[in-house]
Amino acid sequence: MRLGSRRQAQTSSPVFKRVRHVATRPPPAYPGHVPLTLPEKAFMAVGSGLMAFFRPQRGDMVAVFGEMTAGPALPQLLDRMLECEEGRRILKERPRINSSTVDLAALSRLPEGTFGRTYVNWLERCGVTPDTREPVRYVDDPELAYVMQRYRECHDFYHAINGMPVSVEYEIAVKLFEFANLGLPMTALAGLTTIRLPPKKRARLSEYIPWALRCGSSARSLITVYWEERWNQNVEDLKCDLGVWDPPPPIWRKPLGEATGGTATAVEV
Repeated sequence: MRLGSRRQAQTSSPVFKRVRHVATRPPPAYPGHVPLTLPEKAFMAVGSGLMAFFRPQRGDMVAVFGEMTAGPALPQLLDRMLECEEGRRILKERPRINSSTVDLAALSRLPEGTFGRTYVNWLERCGVTPDTREPVRYVDDPELAYVMQRYRECHDFYHAINGMPVSVEYEIAVKLFEFANLGLPMTALAGLTTIRLPPKKRARLSEYIPWALRCGSSARSLITVYWEERWNQNVEDLKCDLGVWDPPPPIWRKPLGEATGGTATAVEV
């Protein structure tokens, strides 16, 4: 057999086609999308998972790990959104949550006890903004990418309605709440990071784990909530509608009365 014929036979074989398919980088599916080959995805999943475990303050690595491991969870969340009218409107209108789309000044003028005012108070008390969430880059399907982005940008709402600070043990509690409610594998990693907490924080977290798992699993699927339409709703009524109840009282360093009008710093307790 001639060399050219042998090479043609090799490149047309089913094994070669499968290898080429695995190693071929597809084109971007939406603005900002970074398509990866299967080997690259495997490498990114392992690397970001290790980084997220040993350095959970690396939010970018936590975000990458979430995208690499979302698997069938995102289609399931999409199905939940399609099953209800509120979720379908979210998918149709694709709202975003950042300082350009949310009028924080207007929310700060809402009456105390409303969801919007509660959210702004929480932002100021913790010293954070809605602009800290990483954009989704590695989810290949555009619709599923939006579902992941929506989950990511709504995370602070779960902190706010439950009155949770942003320190490590409370972040783990909220992540376990999300795992029970949404089923994203990345959120389960939070449970493993408890072994790295000092005894005092681990003991404090143990008070919240039962609440997180029970409350998250029994509450309405929060990915289906059009939060932006509920700014004026009383936050206690909102929690009742969603089936969310209060966790054990958290410990804050900054009193609520100091939240407004000042420059808060991130809470670490």
